[in-house]
Amino acid sequence: MKINILGVAFDALTLGEAEERADALLCSGAGGYIVTANPEIVLRCREDAAYAAAVNGAELVLADGVGDLCAARILGTPLPGRVAGSDLVPRLLARLAERGGSVFLYGARPGVAERAGESLQSTCPGLRIAGTENGYISDETALLEALEREKPDLLLLGLGAPRQELWMAKNRQRTPAVMIGVGGLLDVFAGDIPRAPETWQRLGLEWLYRLLREPRRFKRVIRLPKILFLALRERK
Repeated sequence: MKINILGVAFDALTLGEAEERADALLCSGAGGYIVTANPEIVLRCREDAAYAAAVNGAELVLADGVGDLCAARILGTPLPGRVAGSDLVPRLLARLAERGGSVFLYGARPGVAERAGESLQSTCPGLRIAGTENGYISDETALLEALEREKPDLLLLGLGAPRQELWMAKNRQRTPAVMIGVGGLLDVFAGDIPRAPETWQRLGLEWLYRLLREPRRFKRVIRLPKILFLALRERK
């Protein structure tokens, strides 16, 4: 079931249900892409119709933010829970490892994807790293050729929003891989950035943990309460 929150059509799924749906997509071989949309993505969609089309064109749109859940409750259409990419992706990688599946890592600074791949191979025995590429290349010809040649089951894009969602929408027909935009998760896999402790995650304060570690994010975070004001206005 889809629930429209300020113009973004979210799939009303728990983490476990999202895992099953995403894994079914992987097993189908049909490709497609998954968006884990936080409030910042929702706000950008309201300002950019092309970006909104890219987000809503995904096979799955998942609520990756406490602000999404709060806005949904205000609108009287609650979502069952947060489905963070940082929770979903490791589960999918574990399933792929059990089947001897493959993943391609694209994004982040030079060297990060390679280190992330090395880390994943040690934590997910059986997982094949089909390739890696940094997010700063200017010519994607070799990347697209590698994807066509290697045919990975899963493609993780750490390009940040809106670039990663637009890239997936544009290139969905060029690869049979299931694609997921993962933001800074490649840095986490590489060990460059720690994920928030479990207590912070359970309290829905992962965003605050990142802000305390990266104060430069303040200008982005300060806009996020806007989603609640918009939801209140729309409810009226």
